[in-house]
Formats: sequence, C-alpha cells, structure tokens
Amino acid sequence: MDSVDSKISSMDRPLSITEHLEETRKRLLRMIIAVGATAFFILGFHITPFVYNGITLYYPNFSPFDNIAAQVTLTMKHQLLPPSVQLIQTAPGQAFFAQFYVAVLLGIAVGMPVIVRECVAFLGPALDRKEIQIVRSITIPAVALFIAGCLFSYFFVTPYILEFLYKYGQSAELLTFLNIVDFITFVLQFLLAFGISFQLPLIMYSVTASGMVNEKFWKRNLRYAIIVIVILGAAITPDGSGVTMWFISGPMIGLYLIGMIMSERHAKQTATLKS
Repeated sequence: MDSVDSKISSMDRPLSITEHLEETRKRLLRMIIAVGATAFFILGFHITPFVYNGITLYYPNFSPFDNIAAQVTLTMKHQLLPPSVQLIQTAPGQAFFAQFYVAVLLGIAVGMPVIVRECVAFLGPALDRKEIQIVRSITIPAVALFIAGCLFSYFFVTPYILEFLYKYGQSAELLTFLNIVDFITFVLQFLLAFGISFQLPLIMYSVTASGMVNEKFWKRNLRYAIIVIVILGAAITPDGSGVTMWFISGPMIGLYLIGMIMSERHAKQTATLKS
C-alpha cells in the first residue's frame, strides 16, 4: 500500500527540468522512429503489381534505386507537369534528395497518428480533463483533414498553378527545363500548406469548446477573417493574375465557415445539456 501511495504522489508532483527533458526526448524519439521507419521503407522498396484471380494486387520488392519514392516522383511528373516541361538533374545527388523529401512527407502522413498521440500525451499534464477529451476527440479528424488538404492541393491547386505559369514559356516557344529538387519542394510546400490549413475548423472548434472564446466571436469577425485569408492567398500564389489566389482563399473561407458552424452547434448542444 505504501508503494502505491508513493507512486501516486510521485505522479502528482511537478516534474523536474531533467525529467521534462527526458520525457520530451522519449516522445520525440517515438515520432522520429515512426516517420523514419516509413521513410526507410519508401526509400528501400519498390511496389510491384501482380494479378491474382483477375484482381490487381501489389507487393513490396527490395529495390533502393527504383523505390517507392521514385515511383511517386514519376507519377507526380506525369500528373502535374505539362508535357513540354522536362525534369532535369543538374548536380549529383539531387534526385536522391528529391526522393528523400518525398519519403519524409509520406512518413509524416503515415506517422501522423503517432505524432498526434505523443503530442497529446506530452501536453496532457498541462490540460484539464475537459481539454484532454477535446484534443482526443479531434485526433482522427485532424489526420483525415491533413490528408484531405494534401489531396486537394495535389489534384486541384498545384496542377493548375504549374500549367498556368508554364504557359508563358509555351507562348514564347521556349524549351522549359525544371530542376527536380525545385519541382519536389514546390509541390511539397503546397501539400504541407494545405494539409495544415485544413486544420482550421478543428482549431476553431477546440478554442470554442475549451471556453477561450465565445462561439459568436467567429461570426463577429468573419469580415476580417475573409480579408486576412484573401491577403494570405495573394501572398502565397506565385502569379499576380488574381485567379490562382482563389484556389487557396476559396477553400480557406469555406473551412472558416465550417469551423464557425461547428462552434455554434457545439455551443447549442452544451446549452441543451446544461438545461
């Protein structure tokens, strides 16, 4: 009994700086292992299709040069770039680094549940029970919205922006060559930006549910939010046409409205339960 009481009291006492650093190290190590293991698999294996009973299946085959990252890069080239644009490598190792960036992004996407879980566990002692329940309830939606943001950027935003920009070269009958690292970093920046920006409704919901702001705060500041989002969209897009800007601003405004509706609905449900 004494050992149990001492264990409980040790859990209740504040952690020292050394213990905080040790806990941080352990949680970071778990996140790095989750991302690194996935990235290692992507860099070391090739996905090979085969047909079984008329169904196309896939199995991993060890191939560090023709790996999954190379397959993804090749798919991105065919789906995102106009036929007139050629990808080139101008220095040794650029293709490897491009594939490494792809592997890390896919590792982050696959390891997102582990990353979110470790972050929630680390912040747990600083949160009350209500805040912990809120964070845990949005874990799965956060991962889903991150993936949705990446897919939206990949299929609807990035191809249009690339085609729009390279039409200037086509109109002048220029041969366009694009460095592989520049291409990959350009695409990944948009994927990450949209994956993170799609978290906006959950952030608004969490802030409202925790009681930091009133649910009417979002509606009251809607006009200011639209102005900020439009300015952000204009700053991110690389052209001054005013068209591609709305491929970023439009979804963000829609996400803001979704977050506003979610916050108001949660407030009504809470008021109903209390009454």
